[in-house]
Amino acid sequence: MSNSIPKNRKTSRRQKWRKNLIPITKTESAEMTTHLSNVAPDLQNYLNAIGEPEHPVLTRLREKTGHHRMGKMAIAREQAAVLVWLAKLIRVEKYLEVGVFTGYSSTALALALPEHGRITACDINVTFTDTARQVWNEAGVAHKISLHLQPALLTLDDLIAQGEAGSYDLALIDADKPPTPQYFERCLKLVRQGGIIAIDNILLNGRVMREAASDAPPSVGILKDFNQNLPNDTRIVPITLPVGDGLTLLLKK
Repeated sequence: MSNSIPKNRKTSRRQKWRKNLIPITKTESAEMTTHLSNVAPDLQNYLNAIGEPEHPVLTRLREKTGHHRMGKMAIAREQAAVLVWLAKLIRVEKYLEVGVFTGYSSTALALALPEHGRITACDINVTFTDTARQVWNEAGVAHKISLHLQPALLTLDDLIAQGEAGSYDLALIDADKPPTPQYFERCLKLVRQGGIIAIDNILLNGRVMREAASDAPPSVGILKDFNQNLPNDTRIVPITLPVGDGLTLLLKK
């Protein structure tokens, strides 16, 4: 039986996705940051200096992205370092990324994966991912990465329909915040038992603690509810690390 999805079904799914989408506001985008305000830059620089050296390709990309008008959307160097460390610890061979931006985390993970390792990358922005493609080629890892340029929920559903459930070792959710619960549920299906789901910007620069959901943009309320439900979810073992804008790690039981 073919795994392909009829064109009219794909169109219907895209229309449904657009109808239900809660777009992130300019204010929310500005609030997303790669660093927590209570970590002094000199301390973070010291911590980075005593960790694994940053690959030159990643250094150049980080500096370039830092000058981008949307540069705050980039994953923090220390967050990517945590993911690379985890990938080596659990011997990741198959990695799923929701939200690519300019490609820092996907490049870092591709460099860490074995030669036969594979990455499925999801994004909708051609301009951002053109930069990522250039970096993948520069780093010599483009052959490990499959980029899907469509709404990530569609790609995740396609992967599940194609029998990919339980086949990924590690997943990163670092995309628009309102669909985070939906991204999580799909990634939970796609990640194997003992695999890890990582979620970035889980603190929204502290807004999930400071603001009442009724007075805040949709992302704040959605993430507050999502965070509060994690301890009672018997399918996972959750922990949130105070690196970057908060990095939640979910171990699938």
